[in-house]
Amino acid sequence: MRVDARGLTFEVHAGGPADGEPVLLLHGFPQHSGEWDEVTPALHAAGLRTYALDQRGYSPDARPAEVEAYRIPELVADAAAVLDALGVDAAHVVGHDWGAIVAWGLAAAHPHRVRTLTAVSVPHPAAMAHALATDTEQKARSSYIALFRKPGKAEKVLLAFRAVALRRLLGGIGDAARVARYADPMRAPGALTAALNWYRAMSGKDLAAVGPVSVPTTYVWSDRDTAVGRVAARACAAHVTGDYRPVTLAGVSHWIPDEAPGPLAEAILARTATAR
Repeated sequence: MRVDARGLTFEVHAGGPADGEPVLLLHGFPQHSGEWDEVTPALHAAGLRTYALDQRGYSPDARPAEVEAYRIPELVADAAAVLDALGVDAAHVVGHDWGAIVAWGLAAAHPHRVRTLTAVSVPHPAAMAHALATDTEQKARSSYIALFRKPGKAEKVLLAFRAVALRRLLGGIGDAARVARYADPMRAPGALTAALNWYRAMSGKDLAAVGPVSVPTTYVWSDRDTAVGRVAARACAAHVTGDYRPVTLAGVSHWIPDEAPGPLAEAILARTATAR
């Protein structure tokens, strides 16, 4: 469906029983709502109604040009506004990668809108800040961000030779067809720039503004994640004041929804069950 919110039009993929408890699914970079396709069948079978959102910059008609339009408060406001447009007062919220940052922000700023939170791969922003300040390994893991923040250069590097670098970045996600599923949309005019603008708009001030989370929370991390290390993962618990469950998936890369949809669905269902 197409949902109008905040002067933009977002694409939202709905599924499951119409009367099921709502679940808002937030994707990461450089993917789209399709990353949830192998997770949602288990959620639907359990009676949940899912709404997988193509977020700002990924929905073609929600692609502002200004970098400032991609600040974290704007992304969080989008999620809340989409829930409003769907007529959903409160939802179980699941986010992967950048979608996790949006989910953390939504749960911190609007806890009444979030029944439960399942954050995947990326921990609470304060936990990442702690790791970046104390762990040289995390600094190395996050070094790619410096390139992503360079307008023009990042696009040139990632899209050169039919996006070979972008495809390599997605290499652990699965076979060539799965890689192409995410890489090809990024080759559309303006698409990659909009996605990279999330990194370019990111600031320490906005990350620090994400406060403690009081809602029931599960954090799913995988021990072969090249972007997020163990120090950041372990620091996450300190920023959740509600019921907290860490889940570690062994032998799984950063691309958890694609690589381990079954275990992820189990973690989501275990968390949502605590609020029923």
